[in-house]
Amino acid sequence: MSNDTWAALTATPLAEVRRRAAVIGEIAEVEPMTVDGAERCAWNDGGGQSAVWYFTPDGRALLLTFDHESDLNLYAEGDYALQESLYRGVPESLVRLVRNRPENYESLNLVDEGTGDSIHYAGGVFWYDGERWAAAEGFLAHCEREGLDPMVDSGFEYCLDACAFGGEFTPESVVERRAAEEWYDDEDDREAALVEIRGIFDRVDGGSASRTARTAPPTARR
Repeated sequence: MSNDTWAALTATPLAEVRRRAAVIGEIAEVEPMTVDGAERCAWNDGGGQSAVWYFTPDGRALLLTFDHESDLNLYAEGDYALQESLYRGVPESLVRLVRNRPENYESLNLVDEGTGDSIHYAGGVFWYDGERWAAAEGFLAHCEREGLDPMVDSGFEYCLDACAFGGEFTPESVVERRAAEEWYDDEDDREAALVEIRGIFDRVDGGSASRTARTAPPTARR
């Protein structure tokens, strides 16, 4: 599995991964939350693509990416069993962070009609074991069977682009990238955005004492 974004992610210390995910989440106006002690950070583009990160206290992580126009959009098919299979190989202690949980904008649920169990949808499933990143075995197996590119069809490249792994990540570089994408109407708009984004960096870099993460509801019980 070869990809420049993947190589850059795997070469980035987890603390910096978490920092960038938190900054980009706040820029996207997605409120951080705590799920069973894990910090959830998320990004969406407002058009159906998303990246969701869970960082656990013991130094592990779960990353879900989603592209609603991809063949890996299993929510459109309502196939719970297939979606569940994409998580194969990920420790249950991480999967339970997305099992039987309330839906949210970035993560809708697929439901097993027989048992009532649910799991958050994801096109790409990736995890960090404390030392290295890996793609979920079930996710890779499905991509191989269907002739899909796990980096492209999962939305991985697109959804992680804003984090700029492998490149500069400062308020100025974020604004520069957004300016190149014509986010701003004029120089005044750009300067106002820079002030706002500097404030976000300051809050994130200030640590947990300056960031408010709400607690997610507990795992649903049947």
